[in-house]
Amino acid sequence: MQRIPSMQALRALESFARHGTVWKAADELHLTRSAVSHQLRLLERELGFQILNRIGTRIELTQQGVGYAADIRQALSAISGSASRYAGRGVSGAITVSSTPGFASNWLCNYISAFREAYPDIRISVVTPRRLDDVSNPDVDIFIAFGTGNWPNMQVERLMDTEFSPLCSPALLNKIGGLGEPEDLKKACLLHLTDHEDWQNWFALTGVDSDYAASGIIFSDMNLVFAAALSGQGIAMGDRFTCRHAMKSGQLVRPFDVGISSQRSYYLVASEAKADSQAVVAFCDWLRSEMLEIDADA
Repeated sequence: MQRIPSMQALRALESFARHGTVWKAADELHLTRSAVSHQLRLLERELGFQILNRIGTRIELTQQGVGYAADIRQALSAISGSASRYAGRGVSGAITVSSTPGFASNWLCNYISAFREAYPDIRISVVTPRRLDDVSNPDVDIFIAFGTGNWPNMQVERLMDTEFSPLCSPALLNKIGGLGEPEDLKKACLLHLTDHEDWQNWFALTGVDSDYAASGIIFSDMNLVFAAALSGQGIAMGDRFTCRHAMKSGQLVRPFDVGISSQRSYYLVASEAKADSQAVVAFCDWLRSEMLEIDADA
């Protein structure tokens, strides 16, 4: 039987393939950049075929490397999922999860039954905060928050980065005669969440007069923004993660292949007192496993 490469090396490859850079993989795995590079070199040597191309100071995956990394991602996902299924038996208790409204309604609500199947003895409640970065509710056990990651005296783990781009319904696109270039967005109503910042950044990136970003409608809740976009009331700024079901079903389309990387990300946040409870650990393990499966399908 052929020797299986080290798990650390395989995790380094999977993370590098997902993020595209050594420094992001190192940050996620809590390793130095040199350690990740060393693991990738050792893995390539052990496999006996080239998985990396070196271009100056950069490295990228070869076609073989991309294929191998995809196989490894599926294998790691299967291992994690299997562990969650068997570990869930006998874990009991109650957990309250606070999630941003968009994440809760557009992702968590579509997958939460899988957590119940894995951990049938855990009672779970889901609440939504008023602010996307609010982690102050003392009755909550684990938060899925959207922010910069600066929550002192809390255990914080980055869950997923985001990239925003315009999204609208096909009906609206047809009604306004299509969108050939970013300047054409002035033909439609802009939909905002709490402020104009995302649209201002996108217009600045594409060279459109950013003053127009102050037009349109401001909503206090992402679900309201999505509802308005789905019914053809205007164009929203959304991300591929929380909007993936609407985009896959064709309810929302991305008229421009230009996105802006957000300075904020989704995080798992818990107090030191609650982070080690069985129910919280179980939920976090399950959520990580689901994120791996999403990356494998991407």
